[in-house]
Formats: sequence, C-alpha cells, structure tokens
Amino acid sequence: MITLNNYPFLKSLKPNRFFLLAGPCVIEDEESPFKIAEHLVKITKSLDIPFVFKGSYRKANRSRLDSFQGIGDVKALNVLKNISKQFNVPVVTDIHSCEEAAMAAEYVDILQIPAFLCRQTDLLVAAAKTGKTVNIKKGQFLSGDSMRFAVEKVQQSGNQSIMLADRGNFFGYQDLVVDYRNIYDMQKNNVPVIMDVTHSLQQPNQTGGVTGGKPELIELISKAAIAVGADGIFMETHPNPSVAKSDGANMLRLDLVEGLLEKLIKIKEVL
Repeated sequence: MITLNNYPFLKSLKPNRFFLLAGPCVIEDEESPFKIAEHLVKITKSLDIPFVFKGSYRKANRSRLDSFQGIGDVKALNVLKNISKQFNVPVVTDIHSCEEAAMAAEYVDILQIPAFLCRQTDLLVAAAKTGKTVNIKKGQFLSGDSMRFAVEKVQQSGNQSIMLADRGNFFGYQDLVVDYRNIYDMQKNNVPVIMDVTHSLQQPNQTGGVTGGKPELIELISKAAIAVGADGIFMETHPNPSVAKSDGANMLRLDLVEGLLEKLIKIKEVL
C-alpha cells in the first residue's frame, strides 16, 4: 500500500482521481513556461487533479550536437522555482549526474531520473540523499519487475519518497511499445506508478537525427494506462508542438489537455 505521507503533493488525491505531471519538454525561454503552467493549473484545479509542473532545465540526451539544450542551467531552474511559487504547485525536472542532484534540489520538489540512467547507482544515491521525491523512469530496455532494484537503491540510501514511470520498451531500432504488465509489476513496490504517455510514443533514432512520434495515439495510451490502474499520467504539452524545441513530434497540443483529462476521469470513476 502506498504511504501518501511520503508524497506531500498527493495528500489531496481522491480514490476516483489520478495525478498529473505535465509541461513542456524543456524550458525554452523565460516567459512561455508560465503561460503553459497557468493553463494547466486552471484545468487541474477545476477537475480536482493533483498537478506537478514538468520542465527539463537542460536536455542532455540529444542525438545531434546542434540540438537545443537549454537557456542556461540557473536561468531555467529559476523559471521552475518561480512557477512553483507563483502557482503554488510542485515542480519536477530531470537530472543527469550526481553533481546536478544537489544543484537542482535547491530549486525543485521532485528529481527525475531519465530512463537511460535508471541503473546508475551513484546518480540514484545522490538523488536520494537530497531528500526530494525521486521519480525513476523505467529504462526502455528493462522489465517492470527489474525496477525493484532501483527502488531499493533509493530506499537503502534513506529516502522513501519514490515514484516509478513507464515509458515503453524498445521494439526494434526506431519504435517503442507499451507493455501494461509493467504498471502492475512496478506497483508491487508500493510506490506510485506513472504512465509517461508522450515519451512512449516516440520513434527514436530517425535518420535525420530528430526523434519522431505518434501523438495521435496519446488518448489511446492514456486511456489504457488509467484502465489498468496507473496512479499518475505524465505528458509533455506545448501550445504549438510543431515549433517546440524538443520532442515536439510526440507532444499533446495544450488546448487538447482538458478534453483528454475529462475522458480519463470518467474511466477512473468506474474502476
């Protein structure tokens, strides 16, 4: 059973609701994230959904050297901190090294471990020791059951505030598939389990060096995740994904978020 006391931002979570992590892939500038956050806060408050604003302060995992990586670490982290203050919501960002864990923890509420790095012991221990909630994305190359070892690393480092996220499994070189058994298996760890919907629809390793995606399947993947019992939904969203500086090919357009959440609530209410 999940101990909600380990997750202050989930204390208002009702049995017929799920929680949402959402925002742009990366902090692109100092203005637009506030507009995205304002829109998402308004929607989630009206629907009574606990909300965490997501934004990467820097994108370390890019195929090409000329891909956009960020506006500067401190500048982007301050954007996240100020969003948290202005809208009274927790914020989450990715970290990529032990040094980043302590730095980012000064600005955000949740540290997210990227899927490619979910087995990096030093990184998990460093994140755990900050005392922040640690959201570990399941590697595309791992089973849900094997994530218990990542959970144990954080727990044995003195931190009980852990979440797990599924984002699909590699299916050949340029596609991903979702095995919903992973949600069930990861919930055996008695931690909240999140379905990372938009990253599950990536088409990585495209010949042009820019990740593709299938955003038309966002609703399908989301509905199935809620139906099988996911505790939370993760999605990246942008007012105009076609001009987003990272992962635009698999994002949900911002004006479509409310309608999707309403549909997911209806599914959750009948479970």
